[in-house]
Amino acid sequence: METLKGLKRTHYCGDLRMDNVGQEVILNGWVQKKRNLGGLVFVDLRDIRGISQIIFDADVNKDAFEKAEKLGSEYVIAVKGIVRERQSKNPNMATGDIEISATELRVLSKSQTPPIYIKDDDNVSEDKRLKYRFLDLRKPSMQNNLIMRSKVAQIVRQYLSENNFLEIETPFLIKPSPEGARDYLVPSRVNPGKFYALPQSPQLFKQILMVSGMDRYFQIVKCFRDEDLRADRQPEFTQIDCEMSFVDENDVMTMMENMIGRIFKEIHNIDIQLPLKRMTYKEAMDRFGSDKPDTRFAMELTDLSDLVKDCGFGVFSSAANAANSSVRAINAIGGADAFSKKGMKKLEEHAKTYKAKGLAWIKVTEEGIDSPIAKFFTEDEIKAILDRMDAKAGDLILFVADKNKVVYDALGQLRLEVARKMDLIDKNKYNLLWVTEFPLFEEDEETGRMIAMHHPFTCPLDEDIDKLDQEDKTQLRAKAYDMVLNGYELGGGSVRISDEEVQEKMFKALGMSQETANDKFGYLLEAFKYGVPPHAGLAFGFDRLMMLLTGADNIREVIAFPKNQNAICPMTNAPGLPEEGQLEELSIKVDLEEQE
Repeated sequence: METLKGLKRTHYCGDLRMDNVGQEVILNGWVQKKRNLGGLVFVDLRDIRGISQIIFDADVNKDAFEKAEKLGSEYVIAVKGIVRERQSKNPNMATGDIEISATELRVLSKSQTPPIYIKDDDNVSEDKRLKYRFLDLRKPSMQNNLIMRSKVAQIVRQYLSENNFLEIETPFLIKPSPEGARDYLVPSRVNPGKFYALPQSPQLFKQILMVSGMDRYFQIVKCFRDEDLRADRQPEFTQIDCEMSFVDENDVMTMMENMIGRIFKEIHNIDIQLPLKRMTYKEAMDRFGSDKPDTRFAMELTDLSDLVKDCGFGVFSSAANAANSSVRAINAIGGADAFSKKGMKKLEEHAKTYKAKGLAWIKVTEEGIDSPIAKFFTEDEIKAILDRMDAKAGDLILFVADKNKVVYDALGQLRLEVARKMDLIDKNKYNLLWVTEFPLFEEDEETGRMIAMHHPFTCPLDEDIDKLDQEDKTQLRAKAYDMVLNGYELGGGSVRISDEEVQEKMFKALGMSQETANDKFGYLLEAFKYGVPPHAGLAFGFDRLMMLLTGADNIREVIAFPKNQNAICPMTNAPGLPEEGQLEELSIKVDLEEQE
């Protein structure tokens, strides 16, 4: 195969314009497409910057023309030629006004017929795309995603450096902790029977860096969680991780929203209105049924419990009178004709996936109301419901009655589903806001015990510190905050506990003995004995941010080499089986049942 010597590129394929007409240029790249018109061969040559049309004319250079006739898709070539104005211009190409009349061609590498097309609309399965990721990444959309990711990382580094943050690396091999999601464990050869864990986040280390006097820290860092995957989750993911000393939550929120504002300005030329709106967790749940509300459309939740507590519909009246339960509804304005009986059935099935026992509904028509539950209500009760829901003819009211958590989850997801079905979401809109005052504790669904909603070092609100020892801890709030974008949590953080007395109360509230706390977090607690600055931080999900900035459907589109939904890399076949000798070195024996 020929070498590049003497034909190193002078320009990128996508950079040539009318200003280059008359210049001799050298281009290197991949053959996107070839058309043979007898005495002329047209080749679209592609590199990371774009495509240029090359013309091989037998009358100009017969040797180059004959080589061009044998070119195949994805051959890597070097071409020398003269830039000239195209007679038939292509307005759909950035380089559509020019073409290159080739005087020399060198084939640098041949290619077999690719198993997938190198174009954005190839309609191939995702697993096949991931198997041939080295080809998939040649597509313009994928390259643009990774180019944008690189630009955003540079913006982040520049902004944080300007604001006196130090980029400091933290360890990947750390002590296992049972808190949070499952750890990925790494066996130690030199310490038989012992394991490292891969970090779910650098949480403890960044707090220790604050104790160490580093003042402001950041890191664009890999984190690892062994959990079930979905569109916006990967077993290894990237965070923009930040921590600051001698600050409160307002300082952190101002610093971070200004950074996001700069990213949107430099990437999309969008001016984000700052400061961002703020909404408490309680308001978010009451209005949107979600702690990451999508505020690009209305359809907010309305509490009807007081109107139906004495009605004849037992499902409603029992929920309205039960503790921590309610009857709430959303009004899909204009939705009465948008959903047939089959459509209503699908909405009910959607609600049931979020543990709702059923879905009640009323369609408001010019003739009156259409509803299977109407018979259980008096005219006055129906009128009161319609008035509170501000319902007009053509509207569809959807009800859920249950425990508050189920009501919020089901209706919160239903409003999103209805908005998608009715095309109510402006995909060109970016709605950012802060959600604040999260609960300090939540109930573990499996064990029923109280656990920290964020982590046990999250500081309670000042007015709730003295309530840490009360029996009902569900109403206690944290100095915790999430930045939300279009229904996604973009990043979250909190003020950390820096008072030893408060930390002891927190451990006690979690049912954690001092011995257990020392076993899990001893090195952090030891550091805290020697002077702790007030500190707070936040971590952004970098992959999720990029997914939203690029308009991708899932985070796999903005990660170079992601895993599939089964946490497998189809390209490398990871995870794989180690050799027997490797397991012996690690003092590990694997006992797997034979797969039929």
